[in-house]
Amino acid sequence: MPSAGSAWRGEQLTLLASQLHARQSAPEYADLIAAARQEWSENVSAPNQCERGRNLDLLEQDLGRQQALDPALVAALAKAKAKGYNCWQQARRDSDFPAFAPALQSLIDLRQEQARQFNEPRSCWETLAQPFEPDLSLTRLNEVFAPLRQRLPELVARSTTAPRPRMAPWDLPDAVQQRLCNQLLSSWGRSEQITAVARSPHPFSITLGPRDYRITTRVVTGQPLSCFLATAHEWGHSLYEQGLPDQTHQWFAWPLGQATSMAVHESQSLFWENRVARSRAFAQTWWTSFRDAGAPLQRSEDLWTAMNPLAPGLNRVEADELSYGLHILIRTDLEIALLEQGLAVADLPSEWNRRYRDLLGVTPENDGEGCLQDVHWSEGLFGYFPSYLLGHLISAQLSEAMTAAIGAPEEHVAAGDVSPLLSWLREHVHPVGRALNAEQLVQQISGRPLDSTPFLTYLEAKLVALSDL
Repeated sequence: MPSAGSAWRGEQLTLLASQLHARQSAPEYADLIAAARQEWSENVSAPNQCERGRNLDLLEQDLGRQQALDPALVAALAKAKAKGYNCWQQARRDSDFPAFAPALQSLIDLRQEQARQFNEPRSCWETLAQPFEPDLSLTRLNEVFAPLRQRLPELVARSTTAPRPRMAPWDLPDAVQQRLCNQLLSSWGRSEQITAVARSPHPFSITLGPRDYRITTRVVTGQPLSCFLATAHEWGHSLYEQGLPDQTHQWFAWPLGQATSMAVHESQSLFWENRVARSRAFAQTWWTSFRDAGAPLQRSEDLWTAMNPLAPGLNRVEADELSYGLHILIRTDLEIALLEQGLAVADLPSEWNRRYRDLLGVTPENDGEGCLQDVHWSEGLFGYFPSYLLGHLISAQLSEAMTAAIGAPEEHVAAGDVSPLLSWLREHVHPVGRALNAEQLVQQISGRPLDSTPFLTYLEAKLVALSDL
């Protein structure tokens, strides 16, 4: 879209946001929910009352939040998000943080006001994180992340003794990469009748309606596996969406039919990307396909090591499994500092660079590859980043439960049949929706609270195996 049209697009988005808020906070809508609650209370012995009650709880919660907001704030936020995104695009292209700083400050101010209007018994950051991770507290987040803060720098330091760079000494043509991606999706059960695959600057997955699932990917010069792994990642997101209640289910389009949380969503994409596509078993079954497509591979280990670089870098999206968590911890700490601890927006670049130097041993040469690399803050999405790292933890803990039930994922990958993996996820994870929050889901499936141990154990074992080659 042309940048000069951003102001008008902002006006359109503001109108739509205002109209939606008016409907979601309308007295008539509140009356309907109240009537449904009354009917529920008069039929406590009816089937599915527990689920119905949970659904009403979520509807009432959202209604209360919408009614708490000043319509003027809703409009101001919509306009600021549109302006922020446009400013960010130009600032990132020019590596010019001062050009983006006023828009970021405006979004911080508006989100802080939003948290005040919600008036929930949570801190500002906790309140803003609720749409992504319902029921998450900062105390619990710090508890879960504490072992990662200690162990991840140690594992990264070990990996740097024998780094494996992300930039491969070989490449594949665009058409070849796309053919391999199509082959992957076919082997994982893609139906072209309900799914579409396209290109975009940043890979994503989106559901536009019943039986309309779309993913995008991208080709990165000099990184012949980036497109392939991004496809695996986004397909994991899409599989989760496809497993949520459909039109035939009573909870379709209701809160209980929505994704449990963004962390659970990420756990599904990370499972297919890391536990499957980056596994040694996968490399053993796929390396000849890459070789025949033109990759200079002599053995399966060549593909496996290429899929698992061990080298800290500046970019979150292209980070290896060991260092990825540190990228998230840096962002989480900085947005909490911006919202709650008085960190000045003008000081964000220097704080960002200092933390990257201290934790990852790398320093951005400019703000484009530093604090301007992510889109999230340009739209005021504070509280989103921890979902990525929580997704890693959830994926690891669910993988342990899967292994106990049906055998290790790698065993099924080696056998050339991943359908048992999807079937297990379809039974235990996908249909739950918002009947539970993320922690409750993990507890129900694994039998214990969420913790970092399974993830750290997985990383340790993988580092040892890669170091032995």
